Amino acid sequence: MRQPSVNRARAATVSLALVVAAGAAACGPEDNDAKGAGGDSTLRKGGTLTVLNANPQEDFDPARLYTSGGGNVPSLVFRTLTTRNRENGAAGAEVVPDLATDTGRPNKDATVWTYTLKKGLTYEDGTPITSADVKYGIERSFAPELSGGAPYLRDWLIGGADYQGPYKDKKGLDSIETPDDLTIVFHLDKPEGEFPYLATQTQFTPVPKAKDTGTKYEEHPVSSGPYKVVRNENDGERLVLERNPHWSASTDAERKAYPDRIDVRSGLDSSVINQRLSSSQGADAAAVTTDTNLGPAELAKVTGDKELAARVGTGHFGYTDYIAFNPKVKPFDDPKVRQAISYAVDRTSVINAAGGSSLAEAATTYLPNQKSFGYTPYDHFPAGASGNPAKARELLKEAGHPNGLTVTLTHSNDKDFETSPEIATALQDALKKAGITVKLQGLESNDYKDKIHGATSEPGFFLAHWGADWPSGGPFLAPIFDGRQIVEDGANFNTGFLDDKAVNDEIDAINKLTDLDEAARRWGALDKKIGEQALTVPLFHPVYKRLYGKDVKNIVISDWTGVLDISQVAVK
Repeated sequence: MRQPSVNRARAATVSLALVVAAGAAACGPEDNDAKGAGGDSTLRKGGTLTVLNANPQEDFDPARLYTSGGGNVPSLVFRTLTTRNRENGAAGAEVVPDLATDTGRPNKDATVWTYTLKKGLTYEDGTPITSADVKYGIERSFAPELSGGAPYLRDWLIGGADYQGPYKDKKGLDSIETPDDLTIVFHLDKPEGEFPYLATQTQFTPVPKAKDTGTKYEEHPVSSGPYKVVRNENDGERLVLERNPHWSASTDAERKAYPDRIDVRSGLDSSVINQRLSSSQGADAAAVTTDTNLGPAELAKVTGDKELAARVGTGHFGYTDYIAFNPKVKPFDDPKVRQAISYAVDRTSVINAAGGSSLAEAATTYLPNQKSFGYTPYDHFPAGASGNPAKARELLKEAGHPNGLTVTLTHSNDKDFETSPEIATALQDALKKAGITVKLQGLESNDYKDKIHGATSEPGFFLAHWGADWPSGGPFLAPIFDGRQIVEDGANFNTGFLDDKAVNDEIDAINKLTDLDEAARRWGALDKKIGEQALTVPLFHPVYKRLYGKDVKNIVISDWTGVLDISQVAVK
């Protein structure tokens, strides 16, 4: 799972010289057009786009990156077989061809996928891109020294589980065939109808074997995209990209590549980032951020400045914050106790704790409320806006707790407004009305992650969140509810330890579908069915709000990433 790079928390105490109206209309998927912000219908090439970030662009090697849809900055340099559609809103949740001529051609049972590369593709030095380069790029992602990327290929490709990469096994993977320079064929262990989504990951970037420098490749990876790396300092803290003269727009319908130069500066405090974007002085007038949101305190200082309100991009990413239960721990082994807590939750207070309705939307389904995921509305334990403590008390009595009970809620001490003390306290107050005394256990980030993802250490009652590797119900439901993905001696995400044959079989059946609309419908129905067991309590879906400089044009925010797509941006 990877969410878009987000730094919501540190922005909470910022005071902007100019403030943004939370209630004002903001630029987002619903109100941006192709002409760009400010109504400028003429988008010109040229200029420098500055990217102001809190977190460095570490491990800038396509094998090591774990991105959704190819990433934001990475996709300027790395092209893949398929990519995300660079459109606003729901249209942007579609997968489209990139290096390939189509999104892939499956055999009858979706265990073999064939791709044909477009003609005329070249690297930054003008040499041709071949199918063998794509194969080699994928194979090097299996090397232990280049780990960190998405794990699916290891599970999906025949022979992938035991392969150690081309440095140790020069023979390569027999399950990836390249019958000619333009054709590449993948043989899978099992049907995977969503393989076109996986092919957006940076591991599908072509790498010329002769130019591979192993762990040093990240310093100057060979570009297949519109920009090449000319500077990489301190492991991505400063990254400068300039035009790749051999990139051809005729082979790339997705990346607009308006600026001549991209200057990524990281390691900045989020308060500084938002201050610089709001002031838009000098080079900051043509600046954006790919990882820092406006925080609750900033939005609370709203005065309704129209100019600034027009420079806030609003986006939605497939992401859910929720309560998780471990049914192996008493009293959460009793479904009625889990249901009682579901009824007792006050989502209004939780959303307020998350920064208000501008930054969070109430959730009663585990799947995000977007069509591509197969969103199917349901509310099995209707608590209303502020909870139903009477129904919760009734269920507790039926469960043998007429005088209520005392439980411990584990949360992170990170100020992330998602799994943090603010959310935990809001839940503590709500459950008290139902006769449930909640003791809070706050843990530092690493301790929290280790505890909740350990099969033997997982607490009975804790805060969690999950984001999609691509916009589909598959990477959302399978890791959390497929019993075959329970990990006893490593990082386990099936927090409810659900191992239901009917659920597992339905996951397999949906994975065979290459009709993604039908698959989405089935994922939604499965979400509704699983929800009856009250193994989680969905709380909210976060909303991302980010400032951009006054000279930035053509704002595109898709439902795939939820954040501004810098491949579309133009600057004055």
